[in-house]
Amino acid sequence: MTKKKVSIDDIAKSLGVSKTLVSLVINSKAEKHGISKITQKKVWDKVEELNYKPNMMARSLRLGKSNTIGLIVSDISNPFYSKMARQIEDLAQKKGYNLIICSTDENIEKELTLIKMLKGRQVDGLIISSSQKKSEELNALLKDNYPSVFIDRCIPRLKANYVTVDNTRGAYEAVEHLIQQGYDKIAAFAISPIHVSTINDRIQGYLRAVKDHEKTYNNSLLVEIPFNNIKASVKKEMKKIHDAKESVRAIFALNNHIAIACLEAAQEMKIRIPDDIALVSFDDIDAFRLTSPSVTAVMQPLDEICDHAVKILFHEITNKTELEKKHIVLQTRLVIRRSSVL
Repeated sequence: MTKKKVSIDDIAKSLGVSKTLVSLVINSKAEKHGISKITQKKVWDKVEELNYKPNMMARSLRLGKSNTIGLIVSDISNPFYSKMARQIEDLAQKKGYNLIICSTDENIEKELTLIKMLKGRQVDGLIISSSQKKSEELNALLKDNYPSVFIDRCIPRLKANYVTVDNTRGAYEAVEHLIQQGYDKIAAFAISPIHVSTINDRIQGYLRAVKDHEKTYNNSLLVEIPFNNIKASVKKEMKKIHDAKESVRAIFALNNHIAIACLEAAQEMKIRIPDDIALVSFDDIDAFRLTSPSVTAVMQPLDEICDHAVKILFHEITNKTELEKKHIVLQTRLVIRRSSVL
């Protein structure tokens, strides 16, 4: 037989007080209404004794807030996003909020479903690293000035808050470093979908650096690696480069998952980095300091990204009137290690 769930009414009856009094205590409004410390303690003791569990959905609907925010990213297993999630969680908790984290797997339909789900659960605001190509559906979902911040990625024509980095400049500096090391033909391994602003901007930075320095380029040097088959695809492309015995001696990996796959493929095929092929990654992760060789990488100011995103989101949550949207673009830094220096 299913045990009956304890209600506020049960607590009130067992104490011989009103439901209103119990509700005021549970919702932290006792002091405001002059309820004594002794009475408050009796209520909380009874809550613990009866193992009362509040209906959080009903509570959030009643109070108009859930003290919860949502974070939507493409892949929480990516060290960049997992570190981001931890930082945002810590910042949210300092404000008395919980964080719900979701991964889209770069699936635009799944992303829209997750936004609808989180809004349905009455989360007070969203931080989104979006895979969307168009703004129409997002505009419809985030209408009525719903508190939101887009982090890492931008969507064309979407009126929204953004916190991102100068991906074009970061990529340019990474490729320019390889050119300064004497590399002429440089391959770029981009992860799908390449319409995502971060990847597209990094491609533009790569192409601009090659053009400005008058280096060799053809379409075969820009390779799209499918998100759902990174390891096998990277190994296949590295084998092509290695077997061709051409002058491609450097790879610019446009995210850390691709760079890790390059290291794994090189080890399996006994390709020496940087002696046979140099490697630079966009996104610096802790492991790159420890790998052999250590990996040259474009470092994003993750603490600053998260700080700005959380400040903007909570400013929107606490100010219900329509606010001017903020666009924050932060600078990256190239960390030079052994993988790109002979």
